Amino acid sequence: MSISEEEEEEQKRSLFIKELVQSTPAHFDSVSNENDKIPKRIIQFWDNLEQLPTDVYDCIKTWDQLETLGYERLLFDSKKAGEFIKEKLGSKFKNAYDQCYHPAMQSDYFRLCYIFIEGGCYVDADDVYNGADINHLFKDNRLKVQPLCYDVSSHSMISPSIFTKPGAYSDNWIFYFNNNPLIARSKDPIIEQALTSATLLLQAIEANKIDILPEIQSTAGPGNLSKSVIDILKKTNKMEQFILVLNNWENIAESQWPLSYRNDARNWRLSNCQNFKHLK
Repeated sequence: MSISEEEEEEQKRSLFIKELVQSTPAHFDSVSNENDKIPKRIIQFWDNLEQLPTDVYDCIKTWDQLETLGYERLLFDSKKAGEFIKEKLGSKFKNAYDQCYHPAMQSDYFRLCYIFIEGGCYVDADDVYNGADINHLFKDNRLKVQPLCYDVSSHSMISPSIFTKPGAYSDNWIFYFNNNPLIARSKDPIIEQALTSATLLLQAIEANKIDILPEIQSTAGPGNLSKSVIDILKKTNKMEQFILVLNNWENIAESQWPLSYRNDARNWRLSNCQNFKHLK
């Protein structure tokens, strides 16, 4: 596929997501479905818990208050995540996980594996919970995802208060779905599609079928998830039964900036497509 064809496909995906995002009502009712509810479980990941930065620990602790409301809290490191994948999905998926060359890629792939098998809510370790009610996010079995919009001309993110308004658009904007949070029941079809696609890409690394390390976001992260959402939704006319777009996730949690790890190789943006050397 030529560069122009790749750009055209990206634009089509962006426009599809734009229409989906801007057609989502500001207030929503849960779909009545008592089967396969999403378990009240918060899952997080940090690759080396023995070297967990204090500021990241402070972010993680903000979610502890949900335990008093009946939520289970789970924190995985790289080793425990790999053990989970091997036990629940087998060697094929564990080998794919082992090809993840950066902790951010490990967390991207692990969350797909975990949510597909067990269901729940995966949240990044640098998200700070503000105490808002989240019970409504677990009352039906739809996948819940947060939309994002990036302005390539200014190299900056667009505020949801702007890009979610019907008709808001610029040729410089790229609409996509974040993989944080990732809220779904087990065996969700969109998560299954994202996991399958990511596994195939990681298997290509293992088989030495690619010359350079793949881009982190497009392999198992937001790029992969966005494409998977579109692949599944284009097959159905009942989008509202599969997905709920969270246009106001920032009212529940916010990614903390700055944090100490963002200034070194642990920040995936500084290590994208590069062999990662962990800090000693």
